[in-house]
Amino acid sequence: MPSQTNVEQVARLKELLSDVSAVFVSEYRSLTVSQMTEVRAKLREAGGEMKVAKNTLMRIAMKEAGLPVVEDMTAGPNVYTVAHGDPVTVAKALLEFSKQKGNEALSIKGGVLGKKVLSAAEVEALSALPPREVLLGQLLGAIGSPLYGLVNVLSGSARMLVTCLNQIKVQKEKAATA
Repeated sequence: MPSQTNVEQVARLKELLSDVSAVFVSEYRSLTVSQMTEVRAKLREAGGEMKVAKNTLMRIAMKEAGLPVVEDMTAGPNVYTVAHGDPVTVAKALLEFSKQKGNEALSIKGGVLGKKVLSAAEVEALSALPPREVLLGQLLGAIGSPLYGLVNVLSGSARMLVTCLNQIKVQKEKAATA
């Protein structure tokens, strides 16, 4: 029979996981309090939240929230980072912090993006992507490029006609003054 405290903690974790786009699992052994405070501040700026929880309780909460359970990643002292918005910016902030000198103790084990389990290499690849807004801008540029080309081609004939008429006008003016 689970204790009331554990049941409440699972409920809080399930509520935390209810509207996330990604969950990243990291080991935080040997990080100081000031380092943890620093990484939490960076993650909050990026739209994420870091939570230390018992692995068993987090597995139960993830299962109840409909997320895939990451059994092989949940050994040892883990910290769970949830992305409420863009998972790319949160992954980037997490990786940038872990690669700074002195912060190597924070090692990313993997994570969950939507319904897909990610390895540590896939989380690193995710962090290399540009943010969502930049990707949307690139997509709009790719969609708009053929339209711009079509407008340019269609307006080319009218432009050539205007240039030709202007040349005829200039020649007639020269002939009239001569």
